[in-house]
Amino acid sequence: MNVLVAIPVFNEEQRLAKSLGTLHHFLSRSCRFEFDLVIADNGSVDQTAEVARALAKAHTGVRVVRLREKGRGRALKRVWGESRADILSYMDVDLSTDLNCFPPLVESLLCGGFDLAVGSRLLKPALTTRGVKRESISRAYNLLVRSLFHTQFSDAQCGFKALTKQAAGVLLPLVEDNNWFMDTELLILAETFGFRIFDMPVKWADSSESRVKICRTAWEDLVGLLRLRRSLWQGRLAQQSQAWLSARTSVKHRTQDSK
Repeated sequence: MNVLVAIPVFNEEQRLAKSLGTLHHFLSRSCRFEFDLVIADNGSVDQTAEVARALAKAHTGVRVVRLREKGRGRALKRVWGESRADILSYMDVDLSTDLNCFPPLVESLLCGGFDLAVGSRLLKPALTTRGVKRESISRAYNLLVRSLFHTQFSDAQCGFKALTKQAAGVLLPLVEDNNWFMDTELLILAETFGFRIFDMPVKWADSSESRVKICRTAWEDLVGLLRLRRSLWQGRLAQQSQAWLSARTSVKHRTQDSK
């Protein structure tokens, strides 16, 4: 099995080298699967591109994809869409999530029968270290998601996710957002379509160097939620959903018949 690990970056010349070195060492020593580590530079205007190219030369299995336009979601859709890996994943460059959580995240897709796996900072709050403001906003946002879409996953925004290539083939063409809301949209569509999501508690520590603009991101997320709910109400995604569910049922029946 091959696993793609994407690291979306924007103006990260200061911490990219340290984070990638730590991650590459961990993956090489602690994971039983093969991996491709991709630095997805989305529109950086500092020296991030030069640092990334140097790291790709210095480390085996590391490559760089550079996009001229900004947008974490855009970068992930590009890198995931072009990959032939069995499992597609990403994590934030600040490595806020404990890397020891990554192998079980991937194993849930390889062996556990799940289609997507997401890290959650809310299932076991004792494992999460962050300020009151971010904690409150996160909980309010995820409560809003559950209220609007009746979802079961607990944390839409944690930058620590993985999905199978098959699930990505169905979901990515339907995800409209190219920024921070991309995570939430992906998960809502996945649950709507009947994909199996592994909700996994992770150990997480807030980074003091976070680049997320909370107010702007919150507004964009709210607009995205309303747009997605309207699309689902209008039935624009109903045909794709039914096609996926029918295909899944057909495959399941064929598998049972073969036994």
